[in-house]
Amino acid sequence: MSTDENKIHVQDFGVIFEVTILEGGVAVDISAATTLTIKFKKPGGSTLTKTAVLSGTGVDGKMRYTTVSGELDQVGLWEIQAYLVSPSWTLSSSTEHFEVFPNL
Repeated sequence: MSTDENKIHVQDFGVIFEVTILEGGVAVDISAATTLTIKFKKPGGSTLTKTAVLSGTGVDGKMRYTTVSGELDQVGLWEIQAYLVSPSWTLSSSTEHFEVFPNL
């Protein structure tokens, strides 16, 4: 039997979502961001807005959020988008998708 370690299942927690902010294929320096959020849209249409943190210094454009118990509560196709604010800019990332699978 083999397993797919990258699959996310309903009620999983401790799942790390890392987003890289790119512009023209190049990482954006987000180290000056004062607000880092990641928005999740559930299959049923409701949304969660979560405070994210830099994955490193921010120069590489990477930020992340780790889920807690009860957040991944719906099976199906979810959407994810980052939103950032700094003193000199505000930006949103492209929207990406991920699937949450059922348990037995």
